[in-house]
Amino acid sequence: MAASNIITLTQDNFAKEVQESPGPILVDFWAEWCVPCKMLAPILDELAGEYDGRVRFGKVNIDEHQALAAPFNIQSIPTLLIFHHGQVAEQIVGLRSKKDLKTRLDRVAG
Repeated sequence: MAASNIITLTQDNFAKEVQESPGPILVDFWAEWCVPCKMLAPILDELAGEYDGRVRFGKVNIDEHQALAAPFNIQSIPTLLIFHHGQVAEQIVGLRSKKDLKTRLDRVAG
């Protein structure tokens, strides 16, 4: 489902890939049954290509990894968290346009 440059995040790799990431990483909290999540997926695939080398992208399936969603108080999906230096720099809840997401990514990507 995810593009080759979007990392599937799990309990095993979340700390290494997100909290220890040298640069910004956008994490998409999603589920297979979520229609807005499915609508967002191709936008994130495009952005992952456009921001290659500047922002990394990851996905957390909340049905499979609820323990990863709980610490960030994920109440609804899709929720996108942009981490920078291991901390949440931006939180985006719900389906957003590519333009809106680019504006937010540019804040952390420079």
